[in-house]
Amino acid sequence: MKLVRKRIDPNDPSTLVTGWFDPIGFDATTEEDIARHIAEDEAEAMQDAARYARRVRKRLGLSQAEFSRRIDVSIDTIRNWEQGKRSPTGAAKALLKVLDKAPEAALAALS
Repeated sequence: MKLVRKRIDPNDPSTLVTGWFDPIGFDATTEEDIARHIAEDEAEAMQDAARYARRVRKRLGLSQAEFSRRIDVSIDTIRNWEQGKRSPTGAAKALLKVLDKAPEAALAALS
């Protein structure tokens, strides 16, 4: 059996057409397949978060050490975020969003 993953883009009507759906293949999906897909999706989400944290830091023109000092987060945490080992959550995630959207104001507030 060949397993095919489809991406649906709400902005691309051609991906919303239901003709590609294969009910036989869908029914043949095992619990192991589902678990593997979940793990792949989670790994991809971790890499997305890593790219985001790295992009925010680089847009500010700061090294990891400088960024760590400016936002009062350990350098190990910054490295873990950027390597996809951990994802920022809670206040750290909110801070990254503010730094991304209004960097000058956020950095001034942190000074």
